[in-house]
Amino acid sequence: MGTLLLIIVILLLVGAIPRWPHSKGWGYAPSGTLGVVLVVVIVLLLMGYL
Repeated sequence: MGTLLLIIVILLLVGAIPRWPHSKGWGYAPSGTLGVVLVVVIVLLLMGYL
């Protein structure tokens, strides 16, 4: 379960990178938020809670 969650969060993080012209104005807010979620998931996996 934890590995699947980690893979999904990594895919969301890659998908949030602003590459297209309409998303350049967003800055790094989407990928920054998902980065924080990724760090939390990794910490929870390492501590054994997931």
